[in-house]
Amino acid sequence: MLLRQLYLVHYELGRFERAQDVALQALELGVLVDVVHQDVARAALGSGDLPGALAHLRRAARRAPASRRAFHEWTLGSVLFLSHHHHEALTALRRAVRWGTHDKPLYRAHLALVQIAMGRAVDDLQATIDALASAACGRGYGRFVLGHLAYAAGAWAAARRHLEAFVGRVETGRPGLAFALAGEVEMSRATLGKLPPP
Repeated sequence: MLLRQLYLVHYELGRFERAQDVALQALELGVLVDVVHQDVARAALGSGDLPGALAHLRRAARRAPASRRAFHEWTLGSVLFLSHHHHEALTALRRAVRWGTHDKPLYRAHLALVQIAMGRAVDDLQATIDALASAACGRGYGRFVLGHLAYAAGAWAAARRHLEAFVGRVETGRPGLAFALAGEVEMSRATLGKLPPP
């Protein structure tokens, strides 16, 4: 627990290499190994080491208990999506949907977002949007996915509302949140820039 607290301090201060070193030390203890792999991956992403981050995210998914496996697969799929590895993202998000329980609407919607990015049609897009919008997981990160799905559906006002709420939440949150979601914020700002004036 002390190592995790030390990791979080370094991460929140943007000291990603130090955070990664601490997380690697924690990994040697063999406690909550999947969570620690996720920590190593976040620090690696902060340092710009995408291959290292992906390797640790894959290990997190493999080592996770069933109750956390969907979350790790979804995180892996999210990182792959943002780095334009759409086919791999599709595979990871399909596994997240298969393992998911209460956050399944988010995983399904994110899967739809990847399919749209690949130029594929999505059956029942509006039903997917509605399911996420009415679920608890539709708040927070769900706003990122909802905003981009609304944009794909041509619902400009909804896209603007969700994306502005997402960006606002990240920018007023703690520094670690901004570091972790920098790619999503960049993508959201780009999409907001494409929207017609309100």
